[in-house]
Amino acid sequence: MVVISAAVEGLIDEAVVKRLIMEAGATVGPVYGKQGKKPLRTGINGYNNAGRYRPWIVLVDLDQDASCAPDLCRAWISEKSPKLCFRVAVREVEAWLLSDREGIARFLSVPISRVPIDPESEINPKQTMVNLAGTSKRRSIREDMFPRPGSGRSVGPAYTSRLVEFVQSPEPLWRPNHAANHSQSLQRCIKCLEQLVQKEVGD
Repeated sequence: MVVISAAVEGLIDEAVVKRLIMEAGATVGPVYGKQGKKPLRTGINGYNNAGRYRPWIVLVDLDQDASCAPDLCRAWISEKSPKLCFRVAVREVEAWLLSDREGIARFLSVPISRVPIDPESEINPKQTMVNLAGTSKRRSIREDMFPRPGSGRSVGPAYTSRLVEFVQSPEPLWRPNHAANHSQSLQRCIKCLEQLVQKEVGD
C-alpha cells in the first residue's frame, strides 16, 4: 500500500487531503502543519526534500498571494521533487467544497441556486460559505457556522468542525470527483495524487 504524507494549512485542509489520498487508493501518512500558511512557507524546502524519497502532498490556498496557482508554485519551489504533489486551492479550499453544488446545498440546507456556479472565480470562497450558512433553513447550521453578532469573529463557533463533517461523512456528502468537474485546481490535485500512486505501485 502506498503511504502519502501531507502538510496543510488547517483542519479543513487536513480533512480534504485525507479524503483525496484515500480516494486515490493510498494510505494517509502523518499530516503536518495545520498552523496556517506562514509555517508551510517556512518549511516547504524540507517537505520538498522529503519528496525526493517518499510520496508527499502539500496543499496551500492561493488566497490573494499571487495572480494564479503557477505563479505561487514558482515562488515557493524552484525545482519540485519527483514524489511531491504541491497543489494550490483556487482561491481557498472552500471552493473545492462549494464545487459539489448539490452536496453543499443539501448539507447547508440552502437552495442550490444560491451556490455559485464557478466557485473558483469567487474572491473569498470562505466568506461565500459563511454567507450561505447564514441563510440555512436549519438553525443549528446557522448557529454553528455563521458568526454571532458582536462576536468579532469571521465564522461561527463550529464552522471548521461542520465542514470537516461534510468532507469526512461516510454517506458521502462531499463527492471529490464530482466537484472536480467544476474546479480545475481540484481536478489537478486528484490527477497528481493518482499519478503519484500509479508511479509508486509501478516502482
